[in-house]
Amino acid sequence: MTEGVRGIDHINLRAPSDLIERLRRFYIDIVGLHEGPRPSFRSGSRGYWLYAGEEPVMHLSVSVEGDAQAQPTGWFNHVAFACTDLDAARARLDTAGLPYLIDVVDELNQVQLFLHDPAGTGVELNFSGAKLNTRVSR
Repeated sequence: MTEGVRGIDHINLRAPSDLIERLRRFYIDIVGLHEGPRPSFRSGSRGYWLYAGEEPVMHLSVSVEGDAQAQPTGWFNHVAFACTDLDAARARLDTAGLPYLIDVVDELNQVQLFLHDPAGTGVELNFSGAKLNTRVSR
């Protein structure tokens, strides 16, 4: 029997418009995603699609009036992105004054950065094959 799932298609964050704008800036300026085309929907929903390369991996949806409260996430902990250029990512985080934790996974030859987006969602940035510069992290 073959598996029907090929991978995760996208993540959707739904919030009031002011928070969506902060999330948009965070995921573009800090994480490194870029804004791309978003189709029109019959529902009239508004928002943005953010891309990693050619793939729309994050949808930011503006909540409608009266539906502007956080949703329970259960045991959801974080979203992880495969990234490149560890030093540039750390420089962006440091310049923005965002706190983050670093872990080095020797067995995977990977450096991981852990932080939170403006909505409080955990974000993990993974850098395979990266070497950790010994400068002090935030």
